[in-house]
Amino acid sequence: MTGSHASPVPPHVADGRTPLWRGHNVFRIVAFFYAASWFVMLYDKYERPRLAAACLACMAVWTAFTVWKYRTRAGRTNRLVAADVVVVNALFLLNELILTETQMNSPDPSVVTVWHSTGVTAAAVQWGMTGGLATGIIEAAGNLLVRGRIGSDMALDTVLLIGVGLVIGLNSDHARRSTERLAHALRTEAATAERERLARSIHDSVLQVLARVRRRGAELGGEAAELAELAGEQEIKLRSLIATKPETTEDGETDLAARLQVLRTARVHVSVPGNPVLLSEQLSADLAAVVREALANVDKHAGEQTQAWVLLEELPDEIVLSVRDDGPGIPEGRLDEAAAEGRMGIAKSIKGRVTALGGMITLDTAPGEGTEWEVRVPRTAEPKRRRGGQR
Repeated sequence: MTGSHASPVPPHVADGRTPLWRGHNVFRIVAFFYAASWFVMLYDKYERPRLAAACLACMAVWTAFTVWKYRTRAGRTNRLVAADVVVVNALFLLNELILTETQMNSPDPSVVTVWHSTGVTAAAVQWGMTGGLATGIIEAAGNLLVRGRIGSDMALDTVLLIGVGLVIGLNSDHARRSTERLAHALRTEAATAERERLARSIHDSVLQVLARVRRRGAELGGEAAELAELAGEQEIKLRSLIATKPETTEDGETDLAARLQVLRTARVHVSVPGNPVLLSEQLSADLAAVVREALANVDKHAGEQTQAWVLLEELPDEIVLSVRDDGPGIPEGRLDEAAAEGRMGIAKSIKGRVTALGGMITLDTAPGEGTEWEVRVPRTAEPKRRRGGQR
């Protein structure tokens, strides 16, 4: 059974089960006054009236105490709910000493009457369907044990006790999962915002310096080229650090929009849908890698002042990504020349990934008019595996 203190839900996230607890408290109060009214009418007929009065007094005290504790999340502990179930059933078992033989064999209510079922509602709200079902069975068995008979009224009580545990427990499980999903979404949003802040901070300082050292060192050659290579390696590591993947959902999906937002800088403008774009972890990682490679080419070939735009669109059956820049464009035949010379960055990292995903990629470029890559990939795409399980 999972209790409120075992839940990973942060305190600042409202507990989705709170309305159920409020309903339980109201039901317990109403059930107590219902029992009190029957107590007044049947007082002279009890086997032991004073014990019945003591039982009702305990019910009053326990009702007031638990209603006060259950009104806050901190008071809804597993220990208190377990004690609640024990107390409710112990008071119910006192009917063995309070009721006469005639009352045992009649459909007349016991001293505890429907207040007995509030133990089931408390367990169901706290522990969900499993806890509600188990407690309902225990209380139904106790009812049959005390009455010592089987009849239509006993069958109805049994169905109600078990049914209440199932129905309320099912709603409690749903409310708990909704609360956990909300907490997960808030954590993801906060983590994404922090990654964006970190990405902007690093790009505006360290990455710009490393990129400048890499380019200048490559131009100078000699020992400076070695320093440029080291700077390039550190630049790649830092970019990988700030592009850490967002949290994965219970279904193994991640938000592609969150992955792309961390790429936003003063020169890179990212536009994504307002809602999370949830894709399988592998598909999300591959598409993010395609975008990073396209931006790396912009940074490497288009100059420091070039602006780039990343657009993510989510369609019912496919994902559309476009990466556009206002650089000098790619002269006709340049890509074929690069492939012939063994420089396969674009061919393998961009076109190869998209092809493996079963998607389509188009290039729109001309000298002096910038470059735009458009990628279309089915939402259900999975990368094709090569021999040995490696992509």
